[in-house]
Amino acid sequence: MRIIVTGGAGFLGRHLCAKMLSLGHEVLCVDNLLTGRRENIEEFEQNSAFRFFLHDVTTPFVLDGPVNAVVHMACPASPPDYLRYPIQTLEVGTIGTRNMLELARAKGARFLLTSTSEVYGDPTVNPQSEEYWGNVNPIGPRSVYDESKRASEALTMAYRRAHGLDTRIARIFNTYGPWMRPDDGRVISNFVMQALQGKELTIYGDGSQTRSFCYVTDLVEGLVRMLLAESDSGAAGASGSEWGINYPVNLGNPREEKVVDVARIITQMTGSSSPVKFHPLPTDDPKLRCPDISRARRLLRWEPIVSLEEGLTAVIKYFRKCLGS
Repeated sequence: MRIIVTGGAGFLGRHLCAKMLSLGHEVLCVDNLLTGRRENIEEFEQNSAFRFFLHDVTTPFVLDGPVNAVVHMACPASPPDYLRYPIQTLEVGTIGTRNMLELARAKGARFLLTSTSEVYGDPTVNPQSEEYWGNVNPIGPRSVYDESKRASEALTMAYRRAHGLDTRIARIFNTYGPWMRPDDGRVISNFVMQALQGKELTIYGDGSQTRSFCYVTDLVEGLVRMLLAESDSGAAGASGSEWGINYPVNLGNPREEKVVDVARIITQMTGSSSPVKFHPLPTDDPKLRCPDISRARRLLRWEPIVSLEEGLTAVIKYFRKCLGS
């Protein structure tokens, strides 16, 4: 297959590019490096099956030759990033998504959107299933990301219904692993870097809010299975109760952890004596986050296999290397 991966120089995009190359596919990585890093993909650039295109997907581009699949991952994904780039975040989710859908349509390619658990907002149900419509503040500071992804999903479904495009939507829950930016502001990277540097571990709120952390190799396996799965017949999902592969699917780890407990586990695993510092909870920060992955189990025969402790061991080793320790 010849596959376009937008946002391929980001944390998750880098891992997907590596996986697709290992499976023998040709990969065109498209990234404007707003939050992605060229160093993430340097090792692929001598591979004749890999090509990097420095480009902002909010501007259309022409590509010669066939394309079998478009994986649209481009978007600032951590709170500090999308709060720093609010307009760009909204544009990549709307204009960028439209451009990539048009490209997929022109090439007759399959389209996979990487959406997010943030479409559920600050949920009033737990765990969150795909049928849940969410509890999103449409004008709050986080809305630039939440609503960008909700708009991306709406566009994707509109192209499926109006043009018969073969589309898939992965709702990704908290993912972690090597190649995360040390300063990206996510829970795991924050805690590990602070613990290794002997700094206070920053917890927002009282730490009772929950997250579900999926190791990156597990998540990428789910994405690959979504991308390669056979399309629905077209009738699936009409009732809303038996949605198939062309409808949203949660990908995440159903093991739910309190944030304060994750901080404790990381300090223990790093041997750190760093204290915990509590700060006010940011506006609209979700209190609960846990995926119902029944649909992924049924459609993809997928569920995570890497434990939190196994994953953290790899992340701590990676960040120690980043720090030169």
